[in-house]
Amino acid sequence: MLEDFQLIDLFRPSIFDFAANLFVSLGCGLLIALVYRFTYKGASYSSSYVNSLVLLSLITTVVILVIGNNLARAFGLVGAMSIIRFRTAVRDVQDIVFIFFSLCIGMAAGVGLNSVAIIGTIFISLIIILLDTTGFGRPPQIKHLLQLTYSASPETERALQEVLKKYCRRIQLMNLRQLADRDEVDAFYHLSIRFRKKENDLVQALREIASVSQVNLFFEEEGGGAPAV
Repeated sequence: MLEDFQLIDLFRPSIFDFAANLFVSLGCGLLIALVYRFTYKGASYSSSYVNSLVLLSLITTVVILVIGNNLARAFGLVGAMSIIRFRTAVRDVQDIVFIFFSLCIGMAAGVGLNSVAIIGTIFISLIIILLDTTGFGRPPQIKHLLQLTYSASPETERALQEVLKKYCRRIQLMNLRQLADRDEVDAFYHLSIRFRKKENDLVQALREIASVSQVNLFFEEEGGGAPAV
């Protein structure tokens, strides 16, 4: 029975089919890598990861072509791959998605389904770009944490409130403390800025107030904690 399975080897592509599958896999892998590069928003961009997406698609195609319909080769490959241990931690869930994307496209090209590989790559890439450009899944408002150091006076308080109401939709005072070594207060506000990409204008307007000595604006996002200015 096992010998019968070992003799199953119906998938014998010609050299032209082999080359065509590899070129389709290469083109699809390059497109996947470009989409990842275009949509990546993190702080730790890795060029080696982008190159790996292209190579992963090609290697998967070669593996599928080598295995073909031979069950013995498939079991042998599983045994050989079990020796390898991958210890690199994946930083983002989307990185796993792109790895799986490259694997699937490489498999489709490896079995000769070139039209499936091309159409699938184009369609999924368009969906990824559409989700990224429309901001699908993002919170409706990006919240900020504002730290102000200023000399307390009614005029200063009035000027601060005018600037904050001009640029912010929501203003919530979180903490207010008197600095011991100087006649100033340290205030922390929780803000929802009215317009996107107006953080610099808000900080500049606050710094123009004469009694304000320090302004720090922080984003509150998933990877958060980084100061906006």
